[in-house]
Amino acid sequence: MVPAPLPPDEELLTAARFRVVRRHYADADGKQHAKEVILHPGAVVVMPLLDDGRLCLIRNFRPAVGRVLVELPAGTRDPAELPEATAARELREETGMTAASWERLPGFCLSPGILNEQMEVFIARGLTAGRADREPGEIIDNYLVSWDEALAMCRDGRIEDAKTLAAILRFQLTRP
Repeated sequence: MVPAPLPPDEELLTAARFRVVRRHYADADGKQHAKEVILHPGAVVVMPLLDDGRLCLIRNFRPAVGRVLVELPAGTRDPAELPEATAARELREETGMTAASWERLPGFCLSPGILNEQMEVFIARGLTAGRADREPGEIIDNYLVSWDEALAMCRDGRIEDAKTLAAILRFQLTRP
């Protein structure tokens, strides 16, 4: 028996940085189902490590939750932009820093129950300070902390942002 072909994705919403579609799929028994999912071009999260061992976090006002969150710099990839280029762009835009060296860690899926976004993780070292080039409406300031303080903030809930928690954990688990 040949399974019935699946209908194509149904476009529900197109926004500047993502699309929402109704995606059809079949389970192990061949029964068809549909689920609304968000299609995203992917993003990066950057862990800027200063020469003295401190970490450059940002305090970022997030309209979706109506408050400032402590985060690592991050951003959405532009179409056809390599993740490395996005990482350098976002570091400069959000913190004003440029990096002399980069290390890529394994990425992760941010919220695969509803979103196909793949988050790539980069460690930035050899930082040089400069002028931030934030997007209109961004309310961000740099927040330098020791590595131990960053871990304490993860532990006690001062860092709530999932990508920041995941990137810090990923880095901590790869340290010798």
